[in-house]
Parts: sequence; structure tokens; C-alpha cells
Amino acid sequence: MPRRTRIHLDGIPLHIVQRGHNREPCFFAEDDYTSYLHWLSEALAETECALHAYVLMTNHVHLLLTPKKAAAVPRLLMSLGRRYVQYINRSYKRTGPLWDSRYKSSVIQADNYLLTCKRYIELNPLRAAMVDDPAHYRWTSYRANALGQADARLTPHLVYLALGRDERERQAAYRALFRAQLDRAAIDEIRLALNQSQPLGNARFLARIEKVTGMRREARPRGRPRVAANNVATARQERLVE
Repeated sequence: MPRRTRIHLDGIPLHIVQRGHNREPCFFAEDDYTSYLHWLSEALAETECALHAYVLMTNHVHLLLTPKKAAAVPRLLMSLGRRYVQYINRSYKRTGPLWDSRYKSSVIQADNYLLTCKRYIELNPLRAAMVDDPAHYRWTSYRANALGQADARLTPHLVYLALGRDERERQAAYRALFRAQLDRAAIDEIRLALNQSQPLGNARFLARIEKVTGMRREARPRGRPRVAANNVATARQERLVE
């Protein structure tokens, strides 16, 4: 079955996930995280992409960004990947692939889904049972978006800016979004769109994407519904999925 063509559009937010090869780790020490973020900053500047949220997990990365030009997205990931993989291979005297060959992505309807997607990304460490508060995880955008910690990599989206009249109001409103759990339906919807490289949005947004691309684009569950997993399997899945 042919792979779906990724959708990258000028000025439309894009949720990206890149996994370690065979789900193996891609970060091994603190210096690895800081090095990745350094080259991410350089790649963002080179490609004129605006980053809104991110999380660096042990074996995968999430980015939520808006490209000024759609063609810049592959260039950003190639530039970032080349520098980081060279650094890892040199530092750990290793060879072979570090990342899966294809990153996954999903264009996001900003008005309806951008904040939900940010919560999904920044709550990854909680779903993996690594911390009990998103503020306790260092390698994420949460502290900047919710607490005002300086992070020059980030560019606030208009949807985020609309949360309040000033930084204090916006940060308080953003923290309030995290008081409730992200519901299972929202998590499943985001994951399905990512895994199928499909848009995430309402019917009007999907129709807009279809008009631009000339193809019907809608994430659909595959096959017969699966039987609900038991608690042990569900807990294990939360540690593995993105």
C-alpha cells in the first residue's frame, strides 16, 4: 500500500512526531537534549518556522510549528537530523540510523485544535509516568507557555495570545487548561491523524484541505474495532505511544 503524501501548507500549524529507530532511545544524557535544542533553534531560524510547543522524550520528539513556507519543513528536519545524528554517532562511537526513516505529521486547525494539541504534547511525560506535574519535566515547552520561563525557541500563536490581555493572564489561563485530564477521545483523534498523515480539524477545515490538495483527506480507523485492552496493557501502551 503506497504511503500517504504528507500535507504541509504555508502558514498552517503542523504537528510533527519523529521516533527513534525501532523505538530505541535517541537521547542518552543531558547534553544530548541541550544539543538537540541548540540545533533546533538554528534550524527554526534558517527555515522561518515558528515553534509553538515541543517535548523531547527518551525515544521520540514532538514539535508543533507553523512554517512560513511549507517547503521549509523537510529542510528543517533534515538540517536538524543531520547535525544531531552526527553528534550522537561521534559522541557514542556508534553507526547506523538513529531516527525512523519517515517522520509523521498532521496539519492542525488552529482555532479548534491548537491548544488541545499543545496539551497533548506537553502532557507526554505524565502519560509516560515520568513526572506527576508537567512543570517537573525539563525538556518541554510547558514551563514557557504556562509559567513564563524564557525560551527563545518559541513563538506564541495568535490562539495562545488570545487567552489573556497580558502574559500573566495568558499563563494563568493556560495552566487552567491542564487542571483537567485530556480526554481519551481527543488523544485518539490526535494519534489517528498523526499515524495516517491526515489533517486534524472540523468538516470545514477538512473540505479546505481537500480543495487545496485535490484529494479527500480524513483520518479513519482501520479494520474492525479492537476489544478494549486490560489495565496492564493500557498502562504499557501509555508508556510507548506518542
